[in-house]
Amino acid sequence: MSRAIPLGLRPFQTTATRGLIVFNPVTRCMQVLSVLPLGVLRWLGWLSGHVFYRVSARRRNVVLTNLRLCFKELNERELRHMAKTHFVLLGQSLWDRAWLWHAPVHVLQKRIRFTGDFSVFDDRSPLIVLAPHFVGLDAGGVAMTLLKQIPMACVYVPLRNKYIEDWMMQGRNRSGRVRSVARNEGAKPLLHILSEGMRLHFSPDMDFGIQAAVWSDFFGVAAATTNSLPRLVKLSQARICTLVTRLTPDGYSIDLGPLWQDYPQADLQAATQAMNNEIEAWVLKSPAQYYWVHKRFKTRPPGQPELYR
Repeated sequence: MSRAIPLGLRPFQTTATRGLIVFNPVTRCMQVLSVLPLGVLRWLGWLSGHVFYRVSARRRNVVLTNLRLCFKELNERELRHMAKTHFVLLGQSLWDRAWLWHAPVHVLQKRIRFTGDFSVFDDRSPLIVLAPHFVGLDAGGVAMTLLKQIPMACVYVPLRNKYIEDWMMQGRNRSGRVRSVARNEGAKPLLHILSEGMRLHFSPDMDFGIQAAVWSDFFGVAAATTNSLPRLVKLSQARICTLVTRLTPDGYSIDLGPLWQDYPQADLQAATQAMNNEIEAWVLKSPAQYYWVHKRFKTRPPGQPELYR
């Protein structure tokens, strides 16, 4: 019997649970692929990454633009090498979802390693887990809820393709311990979740425009950065720590940082900058694994030109 979602909150209703998708070919395909050896899936990811790098000029331009902005000390050859590595990691993380979401639990236990002090989860006071957009983000969510058996909430952006959304939402909640909140639902359900003791797996490092955001430097570049993290911490009196998931040759490494001290600062701008500084420090440990395919600097300050062409 699956474990019930706490708090009286209903779990995310996928199209399948609403009876709209009886057979999902994406899910079935990934179930079949989940039995393949890790080496085979990683090779498929390597091949997919190289193909994607070659054929998708638009996304290649996004990645290279981001890297040129953030790593000005690297020459063009080094930047292109990092970009190719990033596309390979993206491809491998995609095929890895076959075993992450469909393989037996003992397979995940063998391939996922944890580092850090996870006793912070023993304290039932509100806790926000900052989970930046690294390529292994989904692996971290599954590891925490399935292997560590920690009920967690997360914020998601609805997808246009309902087959992909159905597969992703069911995969992310294979443990039955996930509460998915649509981004457009706002802060109220997140505050309720935190007040009732459920942990929030939070990834605010994307460009959603300047509304409810501030200009904050990321690798020295002005970025429209949502100030939702410091606002949630202030309103909920939550503790906060960082969780970063990185792809390794044998699977994934789940790295939990220490609790943040003296956060948030009284000034919202300073608190948002502190978040970006924290993410930047983790990115520097494995630069190619950050989600550079996202248009992080899409929104520009007044008078500044568009960066992605």
